[in-house]
Amino acid sequence: MPEAQRIHHVTLTVTDLDTSVAWYERVLGLEKAAVRTGPGWVRALLKNRHGLVIGLTVHEAGDPSDRFDERRVGLDHLSIACADAAEVEAWRERLEDLGVVHGGVGEVPYGHVLVARDPDGIAVEFFSPPVEQP
Repeated sequence: MPEAQRIHHVTLTVTDLDTSVAWYERVLGLEKAAVRTGPGWVRALLKNRHGLVIGLTVHEAGDPSDRFDERRVGLDHLSIACADAAEVEAWRERLEDLGVVHGGVGEVPYGHVLVARDPDGIAVEFFSPPVEQP
């Protein structure tokens, strides 16, 4: 039986493609790699040198006043892996330098977490697991 080993990409529905592309480029350092169109939609594919690919899609039939709500069926949040608490802290500093609102670094039993929201309110989390004790 084949096994799923990794995620190839994630695609998010947004209300304003240009605004969202600019946010993900500025905050995550992604670069626009391609723009694709289909019946009723336009998608920008953004990537970084490590192979992370995020697609941002606008649907013609979408409601431009709609906002993300993790309580509805679908995506709850997007999590960016960090090596350790220091890397989460470095992301906090970057967000602050960029003027991006965030919830601060939290230390929880399962690791360290920092959450910001994109222009549509999608939660983007920076997460590192706890340090294992010998």
